[in-house]
Amino acid sequence: MATLRPFTSRDLEAILELSIRAWEPVFHSLEQVLGSKILRRMHPDWRADQRRTVKDACSSTDVSVWVADSDGDVVGFVGTRTDDEARLGEVYIVAVDPAHQRSGVGAALMELALEQLAYAGMTVAMVETGGDPGHAAARDLYEHVGFTLLPVARYFKAL
Repeated sequence: MATLRPFTSRDLEAILELSIRAWEPVFHSLEQVLGSKILRRMHPDWRADQRRTVKDACSSTDVSVWVADSDGDVVGFVGTRTDDEARLGEVYIVAVDPAHQRSGVGAALMELALEQLAYAGMTVAMVETGGDPGHAAARDLYEHVGFTLLPVARYFKAL
C-alpha cells in the first residue's frame, strides 16, 4: 500500500505526468459525449489545460495537497480547500495513476482528505465529477467513501 504524505515541490512533475495519464480516458469520454467541436472549443489543448489546473492547485495557498507514494514513486494525489464561513470542505482535485487504480490508493487519499477537512472544522464535504462514462470510476470511489449524489443537469451547445 502507498504511503500518504504532504505534497512537496519535488512531487510536482510526477503529479503533472500522472494527471495526464489519469485524465486521458476522461477527456476521450467527454469527446464522445460532447463531440469534438465542443470539447476542442472548451479545451483546445486539454493536456496543457490539465497541467495548468494541477500546477495551479499545487501552488495555491488555498489548496492543501497530499500525495500517495509507493516505493518513492508518486501514484496519486488529492487536494482540498475550505470555505470556513460555510464550514464546507471540498475535495478539489484527485487522481490516481491508472496502474494503481482500484488498488485502494484513491480510497486512502479520499479518507485522508475527509479527515483533514473534519480536523479543519468543516461539517460537510463535497466533491464534483462528471456523469459521463469516463468519470464512472470517480463516481464509484466517491460513493464508496460515503458521498451522496446530487444529480445536476449541465448542458452544452457549440456557438
